[in-house]
Amino acid sequence: MWEFELIPVYLLLSMWGGKKRLYSATKFILYTAGGSVFLLIGVLGLSLYGSNEPTLNFETLANQSYPVALEIIFYIGFLIAFPVKSPIIPLHTWLPDTHGEAHYSTSSTSLGQRNLKKRIAYSSVSHMGFIIIGIGSITDMGLNGAILKIISHGFIGAKLFFLAGTSYGRMRLVYLDEMGGMAVSIPKIFTMFSILSMASLALPGMSGFVAELIVFFGIITSQKYFLMPKILITFVMAIEMILTPIYSLSMSRQMFYGYKLFNAPSSYFFDSGPQELFVSISIFLPVIGIGIYPDFVLSLSGEKVETILYNYFYR
Repeated sequence: MWEFELIPVYLLLSMWGGKKRLYSATKFILYTAGGSVFLLIGVLGLSLYGSNEPTLNFETLANQSYPVALEIIFYIGFLIAFPVKSPIIPLHTWLPDTHGEAHYSTSSTSLGQRNLKKRIAYSSVSHMGFIIIGIGSITDMGLNGAILKIISHGFIGAKLFFLAGTSYGRMRLVYLDEMGGMAVSIPKIFTMFSILSMASLALPGMSGFVAELIVFFGIITSQKYFLMPKILITFVMAIEMILTPIYSLSMSRQMFYGYKLFNAPSSYFFDSGPQELFVSISIFLPVIGIGIYPDFVLSLSGEKVETILYNYFYR
């Protein structure tokens, strides 16, 4: 079912996207479908070799022994597939092009750029780094933090693309250097966008802060890495924490402050309506809820995380 999502996204992008929609749609389907092929080969290989009868049961496959050569082949397949799907640098280039040319409905279902949607898309790549670090720590805290970050980014990214769409519906502007002064005309959208920008840069009290904090503790308490790798990974995390406020706050400044509003094609703008406010608040409530009470999510993921760690260390 996961792969069936590629079809409607491709159709939305190719039929209702921007000027380069065919190029972006082709690039999107080649990257994602290509990654799916490697993923499918790995999964089928595991299921066919893992037991006397073909099975996709995770516990059964995790307890099987495989020849070293076969493990390397499976590893290479997953190593190609997951960075494309995530996406992770350098296999991330399809994501900004897809979001940049997609219609806003497509960007909402999917999740130094002048294009507003491309800048939001690059924030997805940035957040994915924390998720990978949490998973790579192979600790209870790191994996739980990665799960929180995945959920948090899902809500925050969807809300940012939704607000970008509502802004575009009023201004018909997509490039940041053409915007400015929008806070006066659409104060409700400005307020919601500003709050979500704070959530994106992990403001305390919101879900992103809790997730990044748990990932940080997970990597520094990991017994898998020596001191120098921990210092290097922590340094990379610190750089990301510094750069995120720069591009996030700069995006808000270019959109909502200044005097370029008069250059917009239309002189009449209306603020967010009841339906848009309802959608925005509905998406935002989990961001606050997880930030205040993360134990709700952690109580659901704890047992699965322990199973993963047990299979990794003791199988």
